[in-house]
This record gives sequence, C-alpha cells and structure tokens, in this order.
Amino acid sequence: MMQHQNPAVRNFMRYVSLLGDWPTHTAVGFLLLVLAWRRGSEEWTRIFLAMLLAMMLAGVAGTVIKRTVPRARPSVYTDTRWGGPRFSSKYHSFPSGHVGASTAFFGVLLIARRRVGLACLPIPILIGFSRMYIGAHYLSDVVCAAVMGTLCVLVVAYFLLFQIGDRESKIEN
Repeated sequence: MMQHQNPAVRNFMRYVSLLGDWPTHTAVGFLLLVLAWRRGSEEWTRIFLAMLLAMMLAGVAGTVIKRTVPRARPSVYTDTRWGGPRFSSKYHSFPSGHVGASTAFFGVLLIARRRVGLACLPIPILIGFSRMYIGAHYLSDVVCAAVMGTLCVLVVAYFLLFQIGDRESKIEN
C-alpha cells in the first residue's frame, strides 16, 4: 500500500485518521449525550452513555495491550525483537487505538439501533483503512482492534443496555 500511494488520497486519509481519533468521538458522544438528556430521552441517553463507556473500555484495554506488546509500526525500521515494554509511540502499533475506539463507539449503536448503526459502520472501516494507508498499522493491528472493540461493545451492552432494560420491564410489571 505504501508503495502505490496517491498524494491526494494520502492527505485525505490523514484527515480521516485525525478525525477518527478518540477526542473527536468523545466530543460527539458527549454532545449527543447532553442533547438526549436535555430532550428527556432516557433511551438515547443510555445509548450515548454506553457508546462513550465502550469506547473508554476499548481505550484502556488497547493501552494495556500496547504497553505489553511493543510492536513497531510499519513505518519504523527495527532489528530488535521483543525487549519488554516500551513507551515510545513508534512501538504502539498493536492494536490500533483509533479502530478499537471507533469500533466500540459505533458498535453500541449497531446493537441498540441497527439501521443507524449500519449507516455508521463505514466510519470505523474507513478509519482502519486510513491507519493502514498512512503506514501507522498492519492489517493484524486493525483486525485485532476491531475484535477488541466488539468485545468491549458486548460487555457494555450486556451491563448497560440489556440489564437496565430488563430491570425497567420487571419494575413496570
């Protein structure tokens, strides 16, 4: 991919990668959370809160893995093999934090509201492709991050979306 790049596409992918980072997702998530809360929609408030929590869980899990597995990025030449934890970002390739956060963020939406989630599904896919295109990650980094993000979605959805919904229906009955 790095050998056959177009400068215009590379610039576009840099912007996608920049916008696909967690601060943008967090800002959008908090904005939507506040709007849902102000409108009095408990369901959407819960969904947006779950999206933020899943993204945070993916961020923590990804950071722990990055510190444990110091894999060099594709753009970094290294002869060294695993030599313990490294704190330089050039050794934080595995897993992709951008993809993990985005998958977790939009994955909750896919479970809670299938149509809206399907419409947003291209976002984490494009972010994953952009991370590989600019040479920040290998395919395995992106795939493992997507799996990790999905696992975070399932954990948060189980505890926040399904359990609360079950408790509310038991209280009403």
